[in-house]
Amino acid sequence: QVQLMESGGGLVQAGGSLRLSCAASGSIFSIGDLGWYRQAPGKQREWVATVNSGGITNYADSVKGRFTISRENAKNTVFLQMNSLKPEDTAVYYCYSDMGSVLRRYWGQGTQVTVSS
Repeated sequence: QVQLMESGGGLVQAGGSLRLSCAASGSIFSIGDLGWYRQAPGKQREWVATVNSGGITNYADSVKGRFTISRENAKNTVFLQMNSLKPEDTAVYYCYSDMGSVLRRYWGQGTQVTVSS
């Protein structure tokens, strides 16, 4: 069994920064892509960023230039550095990890990020 545990969420003023972390534990094997989604109240879950096993990153247009995703393979951890935060970034942020030959996706439980204006 695999568990993903996020941390680093909280309340911040607009223009501020937060750094989210997500650590995988349990029966970890062949981690592929790592990434983040978010879900704002009353909205569908949306993709935020991905980093593949080779370190290549991709971002949603809404966060490009403000957010940076990275991974530390030795610790099975993915990070999301969020700068220049805006009120519209307010959401529950979920990390995910794709593992194994069939790239099964595992999800974290979510961490709340609230940006005040």
